Amino acid sequence: MSTTLMGMILVVEDTPSEMELMSHYLRESGYRVINALSAKEALDKAVEQKPDVVVTDVVMPGMSGFELCRSLKKHPVTEKVPIVICTSKDQEIDRLWGMRQGADAYITKPFTREQLIRVVKSVAG
Repeated sequence: MSTTLMGMILVVEDTPSEMELMSHYLRESGYRVINALSAKEALDKAVEQKPDVVVTDVVMPGMSGFELCRSLKKHPVTEKVPIVICTSKDQEIDRLWGMRQGADAYITKPFTREQLIRVVKSVAG
């Protein structure tokens, strides 16, 4: 068993600067971070490494973050893993759609370190 208090976060983001920023904020706050550049890669890593929370972008090449949500919620290994959607899509309809796909929380870019950590903590339970 791991002795760290904070959990492991899988960050799914195809923009390197955004990935770097999110990973930095989370690591600074004591989380272990795994990175995935695509939803497909994220699915594989989530099943293998069973993160405590998944933070995903929506607009990515191939599979979208919304599709990733659905796939994670359908998989027996990852169905209970909380998902935070992190996107520049800030319309209420996007938020509602994200929640319908199985997301547990929705945060819009640009976000502060405090906002990101607060939302991760809120879903990590």
